[in-house]
This record gives sequence, structure tokens and C-alpha cells, in this order.
Amino acid sequence: MSDSDTIAVSLSDGVLEVTLNRPERLNSFTESMHLALRAALNRAPSEARCVLLTGAGRGFCAGQDLGDRDPRKMDGPPDLGDTVRRLWAPLVRQIKALEMPVICAVNGVAAGAGSSLALNCDLTLAAQSARFIQSFSKVGLIPDTGGSWHLTRLLGAQRAMGLALTAQSLPAQQAADWGLIWQCLPDDALMTEARALARRFASGPTFGFAQTKRALQAAATNTLDAHLELEAELMKACGESADYAEGVGAFLDKRPAEFTGK
Repeated sequence: MSDSDTIAVSLSDGVLEVTLNRPERLNSFTESMHLALRAALNRAPSEARCVLLTGAGRGFCAGQDLGDRDPRKMDGPPDLGDTVRRLWAPLVRQIKALEMPVICAVNGVAAGAGSSLALNCDLTLAAQSARFIQSFSKVGLIPDTGGSWHLTRLLGAQRAMGLALTAQSLPAQQAADWGLIWQCLPDDALMTEARALARRFASGPTFGFAQTKRALQAAATNTLDAHLELEAELMKACGESADYAEGVGAFLDKRPAEFTGK
């Protein structure tokens, strides 16, 4: 498989579907795979209204390919801080900056940075057989790719610490019950449901979706007063949008809305 084949991309009905495509290595990341994924996501703002991320084969993603960071094959210890700053952190920021909804369909094991990657998406769906593993502690590392940030905010300190220190495998249903992910689905229904949701978002009021993402992301750090002002600012922009006018008109006319994302 060539480097360019490690990420598969398709575009249909306004949905950019991006598949991690290195199944023989559980879709673990090499440096070139990072660049290929970022190039695929760069297409989204001009070509799509929703992004769907998933994995090929029996796993979603096993994180970083440790074969590329093996100290035994190097002259000295690897600079993993550089790996985070140059590869993983820019990917996290790129996903968060996308204005359209980003859905992750976790088709199998999501371990290490692969688990963190799934949690960076706006809505995470998982197959019943999928598992989330904070495997960093097994090799003396910390949860990166935003993992330590998301785990604490989504689960609270005790559950975040327990998963991070024990590397316990968390079944998809338990992840959903705990509020770590949006939904756990039967294996054979995962992609059907994920694609249907992606098409629904792509045909929806995507201008308003973008403002909703801004509001929810800012809530983690805003004071209440600052957030009320942000809500007023974003609501003003939404009220001036063509999507709002179309939505209200369609509601009053009792007809399906035809949103343009403007």
C-alpha cells in the first residue's frame, strides 16, 4: 500500500467520508498518514457540509505506530513532544476548526491517540463490539491528542484517572452510558446510521450548526456573563441568515425546508 492509499476519501450528498485505511496495522498512524488525513480534511470547507470519519477493517485506530518511535532503532530517545506539536495537535485543531458537523463512526477498537481522535469529533457513534482503550500508560505515556482534556470534561476526574492509569478496555455501550460518546449501535447498523445522520446534517441549516459549535466549544472557558453575550452575538448572526428565513418560512408554509448553509 502506498502512502496515498492510507486515507480513503469519497464525497456524496454533501458528505465527505474519510476512512483510515491501514487495516493491517489497525489504522495506526505514520507521519505520511497524518499529512494525508489533514489534506483530506482540507477539502471539507469548500466541498462538503458534513464530515464522516471511520476506519477500515476490524479496528478504528490504534493511535501512533510505535514502530516509528522505537528507541531501540534510534540514536537517542524520540522527541514525542515534537510528534504531538507537529502532528497530533494540528490535527485536533483542524477538526475543531471545521464549521460543519464532524461525525466519527468507531467500527472497532480505538486505542491510544485513536481513542482521543474519536472524542475530538462532534458526535461519536460506535459499534457494539468497539472498545475504547487509553493504552498510553502501558508504555509510560500520558493521554495525548486532547485525550486528557476530553476525558476529564466528559467523565469527571475519577473516571478519567481510572481509565488513564489502568488502560482498562471500555466497551462501547458503557462509553455511551457514561456519556463519553453519543451512541452505541449494532455492528451491522453502524455505517448505515452514521451515513444517514451525516446526510441529515449536510442537508440541514449548516450556518446555524457552525454557530452552535462555536457556542458549545466556548462554554468550557467562558464565564456565564461572557457566554450570554456570545449567545446574543451568535443569535444575531443566525437571525440574519438565509437558513433562518428559509426555516421559518418552511415551518409556517408546512413544507420541507431547503437550507443552503448561508
